[in-house]
Amino acid sequence: MAAGSQGATRKYKVWMRHRYRSCLNRLQELLVHPSFEVKELALSTFMKFVQLEGAHPLEKPKWDGYYLFPRQLLKAVVEGLLSPEDDCSLLLARFREYLEHDDIRYHTMQAATDTVGRVTDRHPEVPLTFWNNAFTLLSSVSLPRQERGISSFYVKHGELPRTWKVVHLKEHRKAFQGMWLGFLKHKLPLSLYKKVLVIMHDSILPHLAQPSLMIDFLTRAYDVGGAISLLALNGLFILIHQHNLEYPDFYRKLYGLLDPSVFHVKYRARFFHLADLFLSSSHLPAYLVAAFAKRLSRLALTAPPEALLMVLPFICDLLRRHPACRVLVHRPLGPELDADPYDPEEEDPAKSRALESSLWELQALQRHYHPEVSQAASVINQALSVPEVSIAPLLELTAFEVFERDLKKKGQGSVPLEFIPARGLLGQQDDFCAQHFTLS
Repeated sequence: MAAGSQGATRKYKVWMRHRYRSCLNRLQELLVHPSFEVKELALSTFMKFVQLEGAHPLEKPKWDGYYLFPRQLLKAVVEGLLSPEDDCSLLLARFREYLEHDDIRYHTMQAATDTVGRVTDRHPEVPLTFWNNAFTLLSSVSLPRQERGISSFYVKHGELPRTWKVVHLKEHRKAFQGMWLGFLKHKLPLSLYKKVLVIMHDSILPHLAQPSLMIDFLTRAYDVGGAISLLALNGLFILIHQHNLEYPDFYRKLYGLLDPSVFHVKYRARFFHLADLFLSSSHLPAYLVAAFAKRLSRLALTAPPEALLMVLPFICDLLRRHPACRVLVHRPLGPELDADPYDPEEEDPAKSRALESSLWELQALQRHYHPEVSQAASVINQALSVPEVSIAPLLELTAFEVFERDLKKKGQGSVPLEFIPARGLLGQQDDFCAQHFTLS
C-alpha cells in the first residue's frame, strides 16, 4: 500500500511538472501578444515564477552551498524580449526595474549573450527589429561602481558565500564585457552604430574588464566616416589617454574628418571639444598644428556665422599654444591667390605644406557681413594674449541664438534721415502739376 501511494505521488509530481512547463510555454507565447497589458502581465507572472523557483528549486543542489538559479527560466524571458519580429521597447522598459537586482542582471547578461549568438547564427540577415531590441536591453544594464554594491538579490538566500561568482563585481564585469563584445562583433545598422557610440564613453568603457578589447570596434567605426567617425573619437580618446593605446594614424584621420559638413552635423560640439583636447599637447609638431589651423581657416570661408564664432577662437588658441605656427599670421602673401602653397586636397597633414602658407582666410573674414565674426577675425591683428579663450560657451551656439542676440542689441539713438524732408514723390514738380491741373 505504501509503495502504491509513493508511485501515485511520483506520477502526480511528474504530471504537475508537465503542467508547469506548459504554463511557462504559454507565458512565453504571451510575451509577444498584440496587447501590451497582456504582455506586461505575462512578464510579471514569469518573473514571479523565477523568484519562486529560485527559492524552491526543482532540482537538488549538487553539494552544500551550491548556487542554484532558474537560468533556463530567465533565458526564456530574455528570448521573448529579444523578438526578431515585434518591437519590445515598452516591455523592455518594464523589465528594466528587474535589472536593479544583481542576480537578475548577471544572468540576463549571460542569457542575452547566448540569445544574440543563436539568432545571428540562425538568420543570414538579422532583422533591424532584433538589433533594436537587443540594444535596448544591453543599454539598460548598468553595473555598480564598487564591490559593496553587489547585495540586492531578487531570489532570496540566507547567506551569500564568497564562492558564488554572482557576488563578485569582477564577474559581473566579465559578463558585461562578453555581452557587449558578442553584440558589437556583428555588422550593425548605421543607426545602431550612432546609438552605441553615444553611450560608449560613459556607459560601456568604464565597466569593461579590459577596455582595450573595444579598439577593434572603435577603429572600425572610425573608418566609416561622417558622424559615426566623429562619435568614435570619444571612445578612442579614453583608450589613448587612459589605457595607453597607440594609434599611429590617429591625427591623419582626424585631419581627414575636417570637411564642410563638420559645421552642420548634430555632434559638432562634441567633435570640437575633443579636437581641442587632442591638439592641446605642446609636444605636437608645428607642421601638424599648422595643417589643422590652415584647414579650419579654409573651411571657415564658407561656414555659417554661429560656427565661425566658435572656430575663430579655436584657431587663435592653436596659435597661442604653438608659437612656431604664428608665422602663418605674419608671413605676407603675394598678390595672386594661386601663390598659396597649401594643398587642400592632400590627405596627409605632413605633406600639405601648411607651414609654408599664411592665414589669409582670416584677413578675408575681417570683412564678413556679421560684425561679431569680423571682430573675432580681427584678433590676429593684435598681439595674441597668453591666456587661452575658452570655446566651451561657444560650442552649442546656434543660428537662432545669434539671431536673438542681434535683436536684443539696442541702437545708439535715433537713426539720422535726410536733412530736408521730401514733399511728394517728385518734390516741387508735384506742386507744379497740382497747380496746372487746378487752373485748367
